[in-house]
Amino acid sequence: MATFSMPASLPAGLDLGERRRRRQALSGLVVLAILLVLPLGIGDVYVRNILILTLMYTALSQAWNILGGYCGQISLGHALYFGIGAYVSTLLFTKFGVPPMLGMVAAGFVAALIALVVSWPCFRLSGHYYAIATIVIAEIVYLLFLNWDWVGGALGINVPFRGESWVSFQFRTAKLPYYYAFLGLAAVLWLASYWIENSKWGFYWRAVKDNPIAAQSLGVRLFRSKMVAAAASAFFTGIGGSFYAQFVAYIDPDSMMNAQLSILICLPAVLGGIGTLWGPAVGAAVLIPLTEVTRSYIGGSGSGTDLILYGVLIMAVATLKPEGLTGLFRIDGRIKPAAAPATGPSGSTHAA
Repeated sequence: MATFSMPASLPAGLDLGERRRRRQALSGLVVLAILLVLPLGIGDVYVRNILILTLMYTALSQAWNILGGYCGQISLGHALYFGIGAYVSTLLFTKFGVPPMLGMVAAGFVAALIALVVSWPCFRLSGHYYAIATIVIAEIVYLLFLNWDWVGGALGINVPFRGESWVSFQFRTAKLPYYYAFLGLAAVLWLASYWIENSKWGFYWRAVKDNPIAAQSLGVRLFRSKMVAAAASAFFTGIGGSFYAQFVAYIDPDSMMNAQLSILICLPAVLGGIGTLWGPAVGAAVLIPLTEVTRSYIGGSGSGTDLILYGVLIMAVATLKPEGLTGLFRIDGRIKPAAAPATGPSGSTHAA
């Protein structure tokens, strides 16, 4: 009786995914260790400020990547959730005395709820129609807040100083606590994305992104999957807005809900590699220092220069490396499949 034996190379092939995950985890630990000690050797306040903003946009873009990268629903109105998060925690703090650390959690949930309300009709649309709808809704809310006196209107709200502490999340003498706060947020988003990549929801979202009809035929509930992705993305974006409100101690619609902010939230992921684990971080590490240095050295005479540079970078990446900057170094940890052995006429195998 003929017996069937497994090829010797099959177990190693099956283990490729696990080995890739381990390399990703190890690289994450190395990067985290470097970032933990990095500011200790930097005393310049300006450089520390750039590092804080880079970490903030890393986290925001990682949150956007959940919806736009993994699920394939391109939102160009994420400044709405960022602004909602900033306003919720600030209003709870200034009008009701709720500590910002508690207000941040409320900000995330309110942003997620708003995302569900917005997404309910918008997900009936597809493609560029959905992207346009997110822009329109974000602009409507922006105009509403601009003329709403209870939330400060166009004048905005100053965050009162109640003493340095983590409970009030206020530090006037040093920026270092804010650095570690944004590093913690970015690390949480990275871990969430790491989990998503190998989770049930991650497989659902990638299926929805690649082929919605095929995904639905296999039992994936498209609408519910999109709604979960939108809520998760908005939740973390709202918390990021709350962090930023405490960092700058002043909020207004122009700085928290403008359309340019929505673009800047998604650009790092697009530049670094949309739908990849390291794409948002790599993109933010390139874009944000470039923006801040351009503003500092060119100033008002160079208004819009950063946008020109964004356009040049995006065109260069789209032309030379469509999968993003992570494709240059394979930072996303993907492995090319080995070439299958070719079988000769006699049944023997040789390298293809």
